[in-house]
Amino acid sequence: MAEYSSLLSDLSENITNEDLEQLKSACKEDIPEDQSNNITSSKEWFSYLEKNDKLAQDNLSYLEHIFEISRRPDLLTRVIEYRTTVLKISEDDEIDTKLTRIPSAKKYKDIIRQPSEDEIIKLAPPPKKV
Repeated sequence: MAEYSSLLSDLSENITNEDLEQLKSACKEDIPEDQSNNITSSKEWFSYLEKNDKLAQDNLSYLEHIFEISRRPDLLTRVIEYRTTVLKISEDDEIDTKLTRIPSAKKYKDIIRQPSEDEIIKLAPPPKKV
């Protein structure tokens, strides 16, 4: 739990008010506008995500998703480091559960899997020039 609190504290220190607005905008589908307006700090934002089951010490997928679409690789890297070192969850282990936790990603679950041999379209070689 101490590592998780430390992670959130570290992330908070690196989120400015301008960043917070961008992050709230990235998750506007999940935070009603009236509640979003009441969130004025990154700690309040994390607290809201926790209360609404979007964030937990062993469930960081939503946070990773938001940092990814908000183009914050620095924050995303910190979360991934926590996941791989503290939780010991690799990227391969995470991919299936990640898609089931992010509502907007569920529709892509079948697309991301590797196609079978039968599904691969074989292309004919290009015609030879005469």
